[in-house]
Amino acid sequence: MANTLLSAGASPAMIHSINEIPEFTPKALGVCINAGTLTSDWLPGMKLAAQVANQSKKPWVLDPVAAGGSSFWLKACLELLALKPTVVRGNGSEILALSKGSVDSNSKGVDSVHGSSDAVEAAKSLAQQSGSIVAVSGAVDFITDGDKVVCVHNGVPMLQKITASGCSVTALISAFVAVDPSHPVEATASALAIFGVSSEIGMDMARGPASLRTHLIDSLYGLDEATALAREDLNGEEHISKDVKSSLLQARSNEKAEKENRSFSIHKDCL
Repeated sequence: MANTLLSAGASPAMIHSINEIPEFTPKALGVCINAGTLTSDWLPGMKLAAQVANQSKKPWVLDPVAAGGSSFWLKACLELLALKPTVVRGNGSEILALSKGSVDSNSKGVDSVHGSSDAVEAAKSLAQQSGSIVAVSGAVDFITDGDKVVCVHNGVPMLQKITASGCSVTALISAFVAVDPSHPVEATASALAIFGVSSEIGMDMARGPASLRTHLIDSLYGLDEATALAREDLNGEEHISKDVKSSLLQARSNEKAEKENRSFSIHKDCL
């Protein structure tokens, strides 16, 4: 997660202590709360971070890792969801569990047993109920505000073989939303597309999951605007405005990094 953020030009801080959260959270432009390391000791700190982010008017993103895996995990994720995250990003099984509010008897923990397309209607319902933007990751990524649905077709299957690839893209979403909090749908779709494009470029050089992880980070670090616009597949080319507004995508030359802010404008539903 931290390496993904650094490669995209963000500045991550991995904060866990409840004693740090009240002072540190207001300094952040955005917050990512990941339930993957959930314990009864850490949950109060996660909830406090969400509350302070809300009080500070800072966007925050929830990754409900394994939400349907156990009653403890589901209850904790629902409590975090009640604190109104700006964006929720999960796989199909996680989004279905949150929408239904029940543990999945077929759950495989952090692994999804449902395709992303299986959870589109659940994502729309969850977005309507929670007021959050909901993103479902999978072979196709779906992003919805409860009304319109945006599709991202970038990515490679081998991402499923890399631990924390989903967590990393959630962190990237938090960075993009921090840059463009007024357009969370567009920022979320942009982050997913950029991560997917980077994985595709990295896959061209990879020999397996371990090398893909390395090449993905390198590709994200070196990604430029022309390559991103040429390779992204987000709702079909005719639906993407080429007027780039804001994101964390950067153009770099040798050792010098220069930030370029942009996001893609989405005009139509994909469903």
